[in-house]
Amino acid sequence: MHSLQDSDSSIIKALRGKGYKATPQRIAISRLILNNHTHPTAQSIYEEVKKVYPTVSLATIYKTVQVLKETGLVQELNLPNDQARFDSNMQLHVHMVCLQCKSVNDCMDPMISKIIERISNDADFSTGRWNLDIFGICSSCKRKR
Repeated sequence: MHSLQDSDSSIIKALRGKGYKATPQRIAISRLILNNHTHPTAQSIYEEVKKVYPTVSLATIYKTVQVLKETGLVQELNLPNDQARFDSNMQLHVHMVCLQCKSVNDCMDPMISKIIERISNDADFSTGRWNLDIFGICSSCKRKR
């Protein structure tokens, strides 16, 4: 419970820091995104939050996501032929995207950062933020074939 209170406190601080009211709906939206590792879409967030707060609007979902992006708590993934997805893992990592079921899984391999660094150094290029998405078929979908 203490961890949930800390999480809610951080959420409230982030919302108020951007001049937004920390409504129960916005806290629920933020909590859902920050504790969800499936890279949810705005629509899936909306459907989950609506179960508890039936009057929540899709506009509130988008506004809250925007605030979380501005505060650096969430990044937006724009995957081809898909709705935007949201990721609360702000560490450098790779996204493994299944072309069949559309799942997105994080891959945390320190070698990837080293490869990006080597490529950047070879090109005399200073990297800031980077994204690497690998597309294929996940193990679950391969088993179904």
